[in-house]
Amino acid sequence: MNIFTPSDDRLRVTLLVLPDSSMMSLASALDTMRAANRIAGRSLFVWNIATINGKSAPLTCGLSVEPDAVFDHELNGDVLIIIASFNQQQHAGPTHLRLIKRLARNFSAVGGIEAGSWILARSGLLERKSATTHWEDLEEFATHFPWVDLKPDRFVIDGSVFTTGGASPTFDFMLYLIRSRYGYPLAIEVSSAFIYDGAHSATDTQSLVSLGMLENNEPRVAAAIHVMEQYIDEPIAVKAIAHRVKISVRMLEYLFKQTLNMSPASYYRRLRLQTARRMVVDTRLKLQEIAIRTGFNSLSSFSRLFRNYYQQSPGECRKQARATV
Repeated sequence: MNIFTPSDDRLRVTLLVLPDSSMMSLASALDTMRAANRIAGRSLFVWNIATINGKSAPLTCGLSVEPDAVFDHELNGDVLIIIASFNQQQHAGPTHLRLIKRLARNFSAVGGIEAGSWILARSGLLERKSATTHWEDLEEFATHFPWVDLKPDRFVIDGSVFTTGGASPTFDFMLYLIRSRYGYPLAIEVSSAFIYDGAHSATDTQSLVSLGMLENNEPRVAAAIHVMEQYIDEPIAVKAIAHRVKISVRMLEYLFKQTLNMSPASYYRRLRLQTARRMVVDTRLKLQEIAIRTGFNSLSSFSRLFRNYYQQSPGECRKQARATV
């Protein structure tokens, strides 16, 4: 069964939620189904929640999700959605991965939300498939799984397998599923119920910075930030950024000061340091490699600027983050 083919039949969905998942990612999948049922006046979706160990799964917000389905080889339905975020390698071991790969045969479609794509890849379910993951992890994912056709898109559908980049892209995906299967009017009503007016397509690239209203209020600053995003590892001069945005350096300086209360160079350095911190906390890359990937010409320079900005060294930051896991 193709779940995206127009149909009036209900879909049976299982949400496999790993510990340290995002409440927003879960809600983007769960509440869109609930709203679709309420607006349609019937059960277009029925769902259950399973956890990796059969116990409650603590989410990153501090709340926990209780399972109502047993995670074993008898689990079946139409769609299996795996939701994961931080520490997915710790929460899903080889035994779990083998079971997930086996379970995929019991469903017409299987998907990974945020780090759920890592679970699918580690389970062998993305062999020679196109996929995406959260933009923070794109480079590391590509390194780990070179056989996956990785895309920076908001969500990717490849046959019976789909992946999304995070909470907002999951909302986009669910609206696409509702629109494809149950019609455009219902998708519009579900979107309206959440006052969601995002106009994203699957192939829209995930942005490092969610610029929101800035793109409307000052598109030249937003455009400059987009340029900076493209040159995190090899920073370019402010003059070159201004040239690409087609304004003078003086005007660019003025716009950044008026809009963000800092210079373009300061914002650029901050963007690179924030990217570096995510790598320090969320990956096992060596600090030297992180310095290179974020455009710092030496580890000492990187460490000095990192300490000045975060009031601790990269090593101290990593140690503290791992102590809280």
